[in-house]
Amino acid sequence: MDLPSLAVVLQAALSPNPAERTAAEQSLNQFQYTPQHLVRLLQIIVDNNCDMAVRQVAAIHFKNFIAKNWAPHDPNEQQKISQSDKDTVRDHILVFVVQVPPLLRVQLGECLKTIIHADYPELWPRLLDWVKHNLQDQQVYGALFVLRILARKYEFKSEEERIPVHRIVEETYPHLLNIFNRLVQIDKPALEIADLIKLICKIFWSSIYLEIPKQLLDPNVFNAWMMLFLNVLERSVPVEGQPVDPELRKSWGWWKVKKWTVHILNRLYTRFGDLKLRNPENKAFAQMFQKNYAGKILECHLKLLGVIRVGGYLPDRVTNLILQYLSSSISKNSMYTLLQPQLDVLLFEIVFPLMCFNDDDQKLWEEDPHEYVRKGYDIIEDLYSPRTASMDFVSELVRKRGKENLHKFIQFIVEIFKRYDEAPVEYKPYRQKDGALLAVGALCDKLKQTEPYKSELEHMLMQHVFPEFRSPVGHLRAKAAWVAGQYAYVNFSDPNNFRQALLSVVSGLRDPELPVRVDSVFALRSFVEACKDLNEIRPILPQLLDEIFKLMNEVENEDLVFTLETIVDKFGEEMAPYALGLCQNLAAAFWRCMNTAEADDEADDPGALAAVGCLRAISTILESVSRLPHLFVQIEPTLLPIMRRMLTTDGQEVFEEVLEIVSYMTFFSPTISLDMWSLWPLMIEALADWAIDFFPNILVPLDNYISRGTAHFLTCKEPDYQQSLWNMISSILADKNLEDNDIEPAPKLIEVVFQNCRGQVDHWVEPYLRITLDRLRRTEKPRLKCLLVQVIANAVYYNAALTLSILNKLCVASEVFNLWFQLLQQVKKSGLRANFKREHDKKVCCLGLTSLLALPGEQLAGDAFGRVFRATLDLLVAYKDQVAGFSLSVSPPPVCLVSVYACVGA
Repeated sequence: MDLPSLAVVLQAALSPNPAERTAAEQSLNQFQYTPQHLVRLLQIIVDNNCDMAVRQVAAIHFKNFIAKNWAPHDPNEQQKISQSDKDTVRDHILVFVVQVPPLLRVQLGECLKTIIHADYPELWPRLLDWVKHNLQDQQVYGALFVLRILARKYEFKSEEERIPVHRIVEETYPHLLNIFNRLVQIDKPALEIADLIKLICKIFWSSIYLEIPKQLLDPNVFNAWMMLFLNVLERSVPVEGQPVDPELRKSWGWWKVKKWTVHILNRLYTRFGDLKLRNPENKAFAQMFQKNYAGKILECHLKLLGVIRVGGYLPDRVTNLILQYLSSSISKNSMYTLLQPQLDVLLFEIVFPLMCFNDDDQKLWEEDPHEYVRKGYDIIEDLYSPRTASMDFVSELVRKRGKENLHKFIQFIVEIFKRYDEAPVEYKPYRQKDGALLAVGALCDKLKQTEPYKSELEHMLMQHVFPEFRSPVGHLRAKAAWVAGQYAYVNFSDPNNFRQALLSVVSGLRDPELPVRVDSVFALRSFVEACKDLNEIRPILPQLLDEIFKLMNEVENEDLVFTLETIVDKFGEEMAPYALGLCQNLAAAFWRCMNTAEADDEADDPGALAAVGCLRAISTILESVSRLPHLFVQIEPTLLPIMRRMLTTDGQEVFEEVLEIVSYMTFFSPTISLDMWSLWPLMIEALADWAIDFFPNILVPLDNYISRGTAHFLTCKEPDYQQSLWNMISSILADKNLEDNDIEPAPKLIEVVFQNCRGQVDHWVEPYLRITLDRLRRTEKPRLKCLLVQVIANAVYYNAALTLSILNKLCVASEVFNLWFQLLQQVKKSGLRANFKREHDKKVCCLGLTSLLALPGEQLAGDAFGRVFRATLDLLVAYKDQVAGFSLSVSPPPVCLVSVYACVGA
């Protein structure tokens, strides 16, 4: 397809007419592998005369095609891009990436990332020369842009994989340093200068993230860099041009430069500037860093934080990073000495105000309470939150320097409580009270261990926390619930006080404000765990469950599910009347969460986390009613759609949790239904395709199918489960690319067949023995050797005469028994048995050996009979001693799901 025709097709791909769009996409797919297609797409992307929307469509197709086809995952796959097209793209993309507008540059940057990760240095050795040349030419931005991608390739690489970094640093960093030096000296720099400095910072960050390159360890070189970073850190951000909108402001170029500078200095300090590091080379660097730079950085950070004190602006992420630096400084004597003179101002005028409820919180609370809840429970948000960093700073201060700081901080909090109590309603400092409650909750562990506070906790809760359950201010009701949850485990001298707090939290489940309801459910979990008398909760259990599910319909939050799990766990079989309703509600919540996660397509989406929580809660319910098999029949139709869908590739993120549910359903149901049997092919297919890491988890339900549905396993031919199992096990045992650890469940499954199908699978004995012996010959790890020998022991137990005849037919009988006896006799230096250490292993070996003793005399020669008899006797004594030792030293295990292969009857 020529260039004009391609432009027309791309234009049609934007058509509002679905038929035209589909035709255009089909045409693009049809011609995408033709020579020069990729090059023509690139020509359209950089053509300024072309419509921007068309260029954007071209850029997206270009990016997607390169991502999929530049370096196929399968090395045997035929190359879809010709070498000449690759050469052309590599020769031109470096220049074009600078020429195109930012919208298109993002797409080309992704392409460059794919190409560099695949080709550098082996297939693109000239790339570094291009970067080095252009760092000294007019194309500085392009060189920095490319160098950032190149450096990022090695950001998380291990030491062996980082070898190319040394040449990158050696060739480019002298030029980077010169450019950086020139840029910081520009008077009244334009915003474009900020973009250049930001790229330099990002390149530096990627290079030092895991290890400092040896070239930078030169004191003179390192000092030159540090002087520039300190210059940027100290310099005020230009006032002119700052956006008014908060979201745009924090992303403004000069604030980004400040953030990356603080980020780099924090990384150098926390990873490489710690004197406790044992690496001698790093210790010398740490001493130098502490002596020459750490204190100076601390002074700059305190000066920056001072802006907040007078009402100035500092982005949340910068504030968070600075407080992290200060928290790391508390334990270091020299740094703490520098911090002390300004500590009171820092603590009471900067850190504490950051802990208080603020205007942004109020706006979000009123306009988008769902987002307020999400941010409050999002771990990722904590990484950026000044409030979380402030809490961490206070906690670290009282933990490491509590002697001189805990009392004065608590006195400060008490004064706030006092002012709040004394002020008339219209003048009460509600926001300061919120911050004080947050501080009390954050210091819970310290206060519970330290006198005189430890003795006063109950009084403090009754006087200053619990009254806020009735506050007219929503955020104080929420904070009271959260603090109450933190202190639920306190030993209340008056049980009525615990009861009052519990009822207040329960009442909070019906609060008109969503964040109060969520914090109340979170607190309820602690109260349920701490409750010594379940009669406190039992009468209101249906009401609690109802309120929790109402809330789960409103928000996707895994902490809600944790509370539900805790209730189920605490009440056990008492949950039976609610089991079906709970599973139905959790299944509905699971589908909602999955739909949200698929729509957002974010790995850390709260919906995805809550979905996992729903499945865990279902497992907890199934375990709690495990002695009531009739309930499993009722619950099965609710869970089947989840199991069917999530045992495919759609369920990779929740595969382990779904397999646990399948395990419960196949173990505790009165019988395994045909609907449940329909899941067998899905698990076998997943195992063959992508789920080998889950083989131990898949083993459990497969075991249950064979041991609890033996008749169906043996008689069903559509599908043929015996053949299906053989295909899977033989493929895995024959696979030379799989490690010994990966295939351990395979011999266990053969064992399940022989133990549960005695006399009914004679035709499978020889095939299973053959593949077992083949794998045994190339197995190195003793653990797998023992498991494979146990397959032979199980075969002997299944049918000794048949197994012996097969081993003789294969001319391996002597070899097998010699290995078996050798493994039985091996001992460690301590004198303990080296192999067959579990009771189960000894039992299986005993079953096999005693089956040999039952053979007619002519089948077992005299010498062999003696060896078998002695080995059996030794094993029986060892087994008896192990059982006796276990019963003397171990209390009975809790009721849990155990697969049948682990409890073979003698």
